[in-house]
Amino acid sequence: MTVPILNKENYYSNEIDKHYMSNSQYKSFLKCEAATMAEINGEWNPPTSEALLFGQYVHAWLEGEQTFGEFKKNTPSLFTQKGQLYKQYQVADLMIEAIQNDDLCMFVLSGEKEVIISAELFGVPWKGKIDVYNPAGGRFADLKTARSLREKVWNPEIGYCSFVEAYGYIAQMALYAEIERRMTGRSEWLEPLIVGVSKEAPPDKAVINIDEARMEIELEEIEKRIERIIQVKHGGEKPKRCENCKYCRATNQLNHIIHFSELIENH
Repeated sequence: MTVPILNKENYYSNEIDKHYMSNSQYKSFLKCEAATMAEINGEWNPPTSEALLFGQYVHAWLEGEQTFGEFKKNTPSLFTQKGQLYKQYQVADLMIEAIQNDDLCMFVLSGEKEVIISAELFGVPWKGKIDVYNPAGGRFADLKTARSLREKVWNPEIGYCSFVEAYGYIAQMALYAEIERRMTGRSEWLEPLIVGVSKEAPPDKAVINIDEARMEIELEEIEKRIERIIQVKHGGEKPKRCENCKYCRATNQLNHIIHFSELIENH
């Protein structure tokens, strides 16, 4: 099977998602196989969330004035008739200002923006898009927005932890580091850094690194889980429904009666 070449126009297309694995697709498979396959096949479009729009707004700023201007023009739902951000999004401008006024944040975020990477990993082609790529500086960086940088977040697999662990960002940075290393043929990983900024007023900010030992553990975990995902995606295995997500709720067909005590099981 010929794998299509990635570019900015086709990167997010269903056709590319059928051929390539990505960090977001991997995480999606772990949450619900049925929803992920429906999305890949063009049968389900997840609704846009407020958190996603928040992240897209800040990332558009990072890409530069032209991209930021186009994003504002193409996302009128963020703005009032007077052209001001709706109240729930106004802190996004404070977040951008907090980053702009910090020399370390701006130093770490210096480099080529939105760089596409790809390589074969665990027997399948993977793709990724690095927020800020600076191989000359020996690093790459990802800009993350979060409700809080310091609050503990509940993750059902590991308990209370940092937002970096809870949302799978260590696995993402490990994947990007390994995909980039294989793509370029370099012997060692570039240093992965996360620039985190909170949605608080005033926003909190931090430049965060990750130790290589923990990244290696994440890659081992992905390798263990990828075989099942490949079988579902390409091998004809029936995808499992989680029965909790929006897709499962939207497509659920009842076939039995439950006891009231079952309502809170597995939640």
